[in-house]
Amino acid sequence: MPRGSSSKRERQYEHIKESAEERGAGTKRAKEMAARTVNKERARSGESKPASKSSTQGKSSSQRGGQRSGGGGGGETYDQLYAEAKRRNIHGRSSMNKSELKRSLES
Repeated sequence: MPRGSSSKRERQYEHIKESAEERGAGTKRAKEMAARTVNKERARSGESKPASKSSTQGKSSSQRGGQRSGGGGGGETYDQLYAEAKRRNIHGRSSMNKSELKRSLES
């Protein structure tokens, strides 16, 4: 963390880093993700001097709250669809891909 960063940002950095490592990211990747996220939050809140346009516009990482990046429409994850198919006792669900699960749940 940069000099002069607040204890809140230190905690935020550690939390993001630990979460990424728990999800299977390597230590180096987890540190990078945490640093980028915290730096963007600092820029959005005016805690850092330079702030790029992309850092100050759009949803913040805390507002986005785990939404996946990239286009494509969001919606449920494969695991969520699979759990719903299991709850509804849809046969053949274990061999279905995400789009097949969606179709079977819609019908």
